[in-house]
Amino acid sequence: MKESELEQEFKRAYDLPAVCMTPIGIVENDVHELLSPGQIKARPSRIIVDPALEEGLDGLTGDQRLLVVFQFHLLPGYELHQHPRGDPSLPKRGVFALHSPHRPNPIGVTEVDLVRREGNILHVSGLDAVNGTPVLDLKLNK
Repeated sequence: MKESELEQEFKRAYDLPAVCMTPIGIVENDVHELLSPGQIKARPSRIIVDPALEEGLDGLTGDQRLLVVFQFHLLPGYELHQHPRGDPSLPKRGVFALHSPHRPNPIGVTEVDLVRREGNILHVSGLDAVNGTPVLDLKLNK
């Protein structure tokens, strides 16, 4: 796709570098296909954190809420206007006014319950990410 003059001007004015992230972990669960977020959240998940980063989990004990930042790694492309929840009976809205996983930067954020920690493994509930999803960050949500 050819860049518009406005896009070129934006890039010149702000000279933004590309952002590259290395996942800190990966999601493990029994969800191997794309389902609705509610169906995925109903299943228990484990977040396997890179053992080299395990000390960064100190202080996480269970019975806490975490924000999990992850990559929608299975979803190709996006449109700037989409039907909410993919329902064509609803009027289209801008992607930044939706919870759609189809985004310019395919990043998801979900609040989960930390059930327990076993070393570098976090057992969580309420995560709407499929098996193999790269986890980019974790934040305690008070």
